[in-house]
Amino acid sequence: MCLALPALLAAITLHHAPLRTPPANGSAIFIHPDGAGLGHWGLGRILWAGPDGNLAWDTLPAMAIYRPHMKDSLAPQSHSGATVHAYGVKVPMDSFGMDGAEIPLSPAGERLSIMRRAMREGKSVGVVNSGHLAEPGTAVFLASVTDRAKSHEIAVKLLEGKPNVVLGGGEAFFLPKGVQGRHGAGSREDGRDLVAEARSAGYTVVFTREELAAVPAGTTHLIGLFASSHTFNDKPEEFLLARALPAYRPDAPTVAEMQRAALRILESNPRGFLLVVEEEGSDNLSNAHNAAGMLEAMRRADEAIADAIAFRARRPETLVLVAADSDAARPQLLALPERLGVIVRDKPLPARLPGDPAVIDGVRGPLSPPFLSAPDRHGERFPFAVAWASLEDGGDPVVVRAEGPGSELVRGSIDNTAVYRVLFQALFGSTPEAARNAKAK
Repeated sequence: MCLALPALLAAITLHHAPLRTPPANGSAIFIHPDGAGLGHWGLGRILWAGPDGNLAWDTLPAMAIYRPHMKDSLAPQSHSGATVHAYGVKVPMDSFGMDGAEIPLSPAGERLSIMRRAMREGKSVGVVNSGHLAEPGTAVFLASVTDRAKSHEIAVKLLEGKPNVVLGGGEAFFLPKGVQGRHGAGSREDGRDLVAEARSAGYTVVFTREELAAVPAGTTHLIGLFASSHTFNDKPEEFLLARALPAYRPDAPTVAEMQRAALRILESNPRGFLLVVEEEGSDNLSNAHNAAGMLEAMRRADEAIADAIAFRARRPETLVLVAADSDAARPQLLALPERLGVIVRDKPLPARLPGDPAVIDGVRGPLSPPFLSAPDRHGERFPFAVAWASLEDGGDPVVVRAEGPGSELVRGSIDNTAVYRVLFQALFGSTPEAARNAKAK
């Protein structure tokens, strides 16, 4: 982990105290590094912690492999994968909070996402996304639409019921077309100014890292809009270098900074909370074959995980759950002994290895020098490259990790619908079926 947190990691490891019986006021932090498969985590560990090191992700004690298939496809899309997480049932691949023409019927016997149920039960809720706020990994927990492209409709639905915290990019979806916002012009065709509506409804609205840090204590409802679209630039390295653009906007808060701000608000509710946090760059930058950007996304996701673990150390009734829903572009570590003269520090990489069609990325994309690992236990550093399998999200098994109430369900081989069940157990202290049967009596 590139974070200067070795001491924190040691403290975190000492505080991994299991809490088997979820309390009535249970809380959950669900962190979704979108598209992050084993290759992403392995590469992130090599670069930021070294071959013998650990990321915060590695310290979460409960672990399972989940099967990511959909009702009609072996591989998910982000919107269908998120729908399964939010409702606990399989849906068609092209689903955004829907199962065909209806909102999914959850195992609890209601057409409610787990976040909407938490709101009904008096818990505080929030979503955090490094992408724009219509991104499905978080938005599906609050919105159901017939087409993922209906970003302006999704923005309206995000604010229905007045969730406590909504932080991410996507300012353009909240402002009328032609109206200038803090980050660019609005794009809504219906003339609605959702920023003004949110302020009238009692929300504090912020637009930069500095404004987020200055949110006063006692704030109960917060919206942050930190970019016109995403807080990152999801293009290949060579595209960004030619235009002097960074992978991430320097004025936007990181996903960990947004998570911290959200938790300061949510933790004040004695009935508990549900926070869903998505690092979207791990998916989009992978699909753009931007290895350096993807690795930065993994560092940022791991920082959020470290913070969540530290939060749980003082609030043990909180579940920390981490899962993606797919394996975006399936990055692979390429490493050979330097004596072979192929992958050598400070020397530009070849476009491809001999006889291998895979595209290779170095620190600045193709034909640039390789990455250099953090030191191993002997202080040695190793050059490596990243190869890409495709431009798509793959249907490979997904690693789920967890700590806290409900984490005993995270073991062995499970289905993607189990994410909902783990969250339900942690938040409400029962199975969805038990809740359904109690309602039927």
